Amino acid sequence: MRADARRIAALAWPVLIGQLAIIAFGVIDTAMVGRYSATDLAALGLGSSIYISVFIGLTGILTALQPVAAQLYGARREAEIGEEVRQALWLALALTVAGFAILYFPGPLLDLAHAPAALRERTEGYLKILSFGLPASLAFRVYSSLTNAVGQPRLVMILQVGALILKVPLNTWFIFGGLGVPPLGGPGCALASTLINWMLAAVGMLLMTRLDVFLPFGIFKRFCWPVWRRQAELLKLGIPMGLSYLIEVTSYTFMALFIARFGTTTLAGHQIAGNVGAVLYMTPLSIGIATSTLVAQALGGQRHADARALARHGITMAAAIALCYGAIVLALRPVIIGGYTPDPAVVAAAMPLVLIVACYHFFDAIQVTTAFVLRAYKVVVIPTVIYAVVLWGVGLCGGYALGFNVGGVAPAWLTGARGFWFANMASLMVAGAGLLVYLRGVSTRYLREEG
Repeated sequence: MRADARRIAALAWPVLIGQLAIIAFGVIDTAMVGRYSATDLAALGLGSSIYISVFIGLTGILTALQPVAAQLYGARREAEIGEEVRQALWLALALTVAGFAILYFPGPLLDLAHAPAALRERTEGYLKILSFGLPASLAFRVYSSLTNAVGQPRLVMILQVGALILKVPLNTWFIFGGLGVPPLGGPGCALASTLINWMLAAVGMLLMTRLDVFLPFGIFKRFCWPVWRRQAELLKLGIPMGLSYLIEVTSYTFMALFIARFGTTTLAGHQIAGNVGAVLYMTPLSIGIATSTLVAQALGGQRHADARALARHGITMAAAIALCYGAIVLALRPVIIGGYTPDPAVVAAAMPLVLIVACYHFFDAIQVTTAFVLRAYKVVVIPTVIYAVVLWGVGLCGGYALGFNVGGVAPAWLTGARGFWFANMASLMVAGAGLLVYLRGVSTRYLREEG
């Protein structure tokens, strides 16, 4: 356990710092836009929910490169890794077309929120600017998937921390204006993110041609067109992975769309709770990515017993840390929320939601770590079905029934935004249990085949 924990931690901490740097984009956006206007803060919450749904769904497909490349790396088949990267870049180009269309024309999604005209206008401006940064974001995801697969997450972390350093001054400039630029409010932080995404993509592609760790793969030594067999293999893994990401994130997106009906103040409180949950989520996510890398490399080297032990120890590690985080958030709720906004009404709206976040984080940690381990085994279809049934069924539908008090039987403390968050916690608990049971069966089958 200790040896595996050290190996997992060695890969997880750079991933965590990098992910915290990226999630800090959202925290900084929320804090800075919240001091610009409540309408822009609500637009940020609504727009970011839509953007994240599109971004996560598309990048989830590209994340299929990670288990593929990690197993090839564990099997020492390095020449094949370069071909898989080239095919992933072609796939990223194709996915850009669909994602750009959704973000640039978000009208049908905004109709679900019944948003006031001012809120809708600001949200549309935010999403249209982000649509131009989507190609760069997808290209950088190919780079980050490759570096994680070969156990070099620091190469991503350094770039993400550098991006965070640029984010604050660019946000200040574009949100509040200056040096000839008018104050843009919420759309200003989207402009800052778009510029940074293009810089990250350019540096990532350059590093793949220069660093020694990538040279054996010969990524850009030759040009190639899409190879449909390899594209099909990536999509066979990537589509269910992207769907599972999409299901998970759209459960939050539609929460935001429905909670928007309770008013701007409630939506702003929801945005703060979502940010807190996202920050907490980064630690189990990082442990999941690190564990998945080591499990996939062990499977590529035909060390199935090691893979199962690594999986068990990674999940245990994530769950233990989650308990500690939950206790800290419970104790510091007023301080945390006060750091986001000085508005007493928004603070009051956020307090009960952050309480639920502190409780559900334990179940969130278990489900995300287990899901990543299953992806290392290249098992993705059944987990996606579990996500669809549980997160959309128990979480979203249950949240709608509680939040809007369908049938008039929900207690008062479970109506409104609290009902959505409580149902979401229940769905994560059920999803985590289902994924754990399924992982046990998958790892046992591999051990039997090895024997």
